[in-house]
Amino acid sequence: MPDSRKKRVFVGLSGGVDSAVAAALLKQQGYEVAGVFMRFWSEAGHRENGCCSASAEAVARLVAAKLNIPFYVFDVAKEFKKKVVDYFLRELKAGRTPNPCVVCNPQIKFGLFLKYALKMGADYIATGHYAKLKSVVKNAKPAFKLFAAKDDKKDQSYFLVGLKQRQLNKIIFPLGDYLKREVYGIAINRCLPYRQGESFDICFIDDYQQYLKKYLKMKPGEIISQTGYALGQHQGLPLYTIGQRVSIGGPGPFYLVKKDVKKNILYVSNNEKDLLQKEMQVKKVNWLGGQAPKLPLKCKIKIRYGSEMTEAVIARSRRRRGNPVGDGDKSGLLRSARNDAVTVIFVQPQRAITPGQSAVFYGRGGEVLGGGVIL
Repeated sequence: MPDSRKKRVFVGLSGGVDSAVAAALLKQQGYEVAGVFMRFWSEAGHRENGCCSASAEAVARLVAAKLNIPFYVFDVAKEFKKKVVDYFLRELKAGRTPNPCVVCNPQIKFGLFLKYALKMGADYIATGHYAKLKSVVKNAKPAFKLFAAKDDKKDQSYFLVGLKQRQLNKIIFPLGDYLKREVYGIAINRCLPYRQGESFDICFIDDYQQYLKKYLKMKPGEIISQTGYALGQHQGLPLYTIGQRVSIGGPGPFYLVKKDVKKNILYVSNNEKDLLQKEMQVKKVNWLGGQAPKLPLKCKIKIRYGSEMTEAVIARSRRRRGNPVGDGDKSGLLRSARNDAVTVIFVQPQRAITPGQSAVFYGRGGEVLGGGVIL
């Protein structure tokens, strides 16, 4: 934990219990605390997510009043739309399944928030994320390591894999050593106001399929079995993701194993073993230490937020021919291997490895070593 003497911290207040307790703990520790509510983009007429709604802002104001700290509002709607929402739609159009939270954190929550806070005189920013930071000395200079939180059910280190050393240097995570039930206990004991419930997964979407149908052109196409038989029609590639069950109106179940964006085809199989893969490519890798470690490297990996950590070896990437999901790659994620790409070989085959999702690499003690986008 940084030295609190005369240090000013801007805390992101969402109206939730986690950010409220984070602010209270920092004030108790002697920091000069200010609260900040961030207004994100939301579609007109859309049911707002709890973390950035008008009602959430009202509760965040109550938290600041209860703690007797200044309160500010940062409107980042325009940047959020461009950096997060538009990225999300581009990736879906290209046949992938993106994770917008992994993009939002380095770009918005710890990007613009940090930038604006420093301009206003802050020394640090803080949030209610469940993760831990430790300072170390590397090459005679201070450096920072990110670790999974004590509460493994609430741990959010996966979503923070895009952060850089310059950001970690200015961040505090007060809840890293707390369990969620302990956080609720603190809020109740201190009579802190907070909104009930948790934020839903994608904050700018209410009805997932209806949202995609509104913003992306849906082109029906063939559903074909792994053995080459036509089984039916899909309603548009963006509506499907690897591993999900696909209804074809006949005996099954059938699972989606591959998309071909160029030909607009879904490939399915009624054998779940066809979803298993021993190897994957990961692009746009961010190493939190600032540079890539020596490869090959044994570690544990999560291939999606809800998955268990699994043992694997990270090796230098090998060039691949062709595009495994078709030719809709305008982002450059699937082009030939570069220095920021790696090959991951799993000890045990993994089910439904999904292009566009984030792969996060963990070392000893739950340290986040780095991660990138699954090719």
